[in-house]
Amino acid sequence: MIDVSICVGSSCHLKGSKPVIDAMKEELSKRDLLSKVNLKAAFCLNHCGSEGVSVRVGEDVYSGLTPEKIPSFVDEVILPRLG
Repeated sequence: MIDVSICVGSSCHLKGSKPVIDAMKEELSKRDLLSKVNLKAAFCLNHCGSEGVSVRVGEDVYSGLTPEKIPSFVDEVILPRLG
């Protein structure tokens, strides 16, 4: 199981963290990965100046996520960690 934290701090909230969370849940559900990913909220990932929402996977932080980018994010970042 891996930890995936989506920022819900004020900056990311204004950039759309709720739609990103919804898209992540939907994508993980479609791929039957909800039991392999511990999805949670984080209050600040210290990437407030970037576009889009910040997400931490393990110890790595990724910035600029939007709902449209979630499928490729799962392909490129989450699936390789589930190995």
